[in-house]
Amino acid sequence: MNSRRSFIKKSAIAGTAISVLPNFNSLLYSNNVEKLNIGLIGVGLRGTNHLNNLLKRDDVNVTCICDIDERRINIAQDKIKKANQNPAKVFGKDDYDYRNLLEEDLDAVVISTPWLWHTKMAVDAMKAGKYTGLEVSAANTLEECWDLVNVHEETGSHLMILENVNYRRDVLAVLNMVKQNVFGELLHFTCGYQHDLRGVKLNDGKTAYGKGVEFGEKGISESAWRTQHSLLRNADVYPTHGLGPIAVMADINRGNRFVSLTSHATKAIGLNKYIVDNAGVSHPNAKLKWKQGDIITSTIETSNGETIIVTHNVNTPHPYSLGFKVQGVQGLTDFDYHTQRIHVEGTTKGHGWEEMDEWFEKYDHPLWKKYGSGAKEAGHGGIDFFVMNAFIESVKANVAPPMDAYDAAAWSAVTPLSELSIENNGEPQDFPDFTRGTWIKRKPYNWIKDTY
Repeated sequence: MNSRRSFIKKSAIAGTAISVLPNFNSLLYSNNVEKLNIGLIGVGLRGTNHLNNLLKRDDVNVTCICDIDERRINIAQDKIKKANQNPAKVFGKDDYDYRNLLEEDLDAVVISTPWLWHTKMAVDAMKAGKYTGLEVSAANTLEECWDLVNVHEETGSHLMILENVNYRRDVLAVLNMVKQNVFGELLHFTCGYQHDLRGVKLNDGKTAYGKGVEFGEKGISESAWRTQHSLLRNADVYPTHGLGPIAVMADINRGNRFVSLTSHATKAIGLNKYIVDNAGVSHPNAKLKWKQGDIITSTIETSNGETIIVTHNVNTPHPYSLGFKVQGVQGLTDFDYHTQRIHVEGTTKGHGWEEMDEWFEKYDHPLWKKYGSGAKEAGHGGIDFFVMNAFIESVKANVAPPMDAYDAAAWSAVTPLSELSIENNGEPQDFPDFTRGTWIKRKPYNWIKDTY
């Protein structure tokens, strides 16, 4: 192991409590730094997207890849070859071959696998001294949430939850507005994940977004594993796309925290109707009894007295929406791809709504101003560039990332807590304090400054 990687490993524990973010702008795509060695665990559709963005950088070598699907390995190797990098070392002989990857000389790993593998792989990666990037959601149970925090604290290895929605242009602009007190003291938020995934979850086995009704061994991509959660769990199983941005606006884990949650679920009929409509009542899957309610609504209370409503809805015909609302004592905004409106007392005209084009321009984030035009091809409108850049720059500096192990635990805890609340007729569930009291003195990251 070279001297730089030896230093990173030795200094990891010392760097655990560092709260200064790396510089996003300096050294970007620079040849003047030693290249990081990165390993990818999971090169399915999401992992391949990360691979594409990593291969565009001049400061990264993708030296190891892991997947049990040989087809995905071949796709990844072809992309690596076209990027003029050496073929990556391959791991994938069985489900646990990723542990052999973790023995390689790597600065960091990016985990993009089915949900049930996220925590165990992240825990093993941190124990191996690797800076870990983990796709969402980070954990399925409260025990797993604590595992992420405990292993981070025990090893000093950093973990970043790769929540790309936090880097959406409108999200960062509204965060800028929040930090400049446009809405006054904050009171209430809404968010969620409303996205018709029936064609993904019940795949036809031929295309990634089909009209089929199969899943598990007969499905491909997410339908091979995601659908099983709808069959067995009545919970908000995917909370972080909506909740991550709101948590940052509310300074969760940094002067504020989630205190309690209540959840309710509707009946579960959406997937059954989809199967019947596309395959008929005689299809075996039409006889399945789905557990996950079609619409799950959770209300979170915070220590500082705000409320947050989180909605999960992926089994009905619903256009994509994260349903963001930010309400303060001085005004509010509803914003998403389909709605962008604002009302600020004493500023907007009368008692009506105002379109947000001028507001977004005024409060546009410096990162988007500088890199937005070049980032648009990175995936999801450019946000995949920013989340991966934040990860790589954090690895370079070996400092705490903008979204850390405590955030991964708190945001992901909505899944098991919502499950418990629904099982008990909406009974309130207490959030664990994953920071063990340090949220009181932890300072918020400054997401607004051009240099982090």
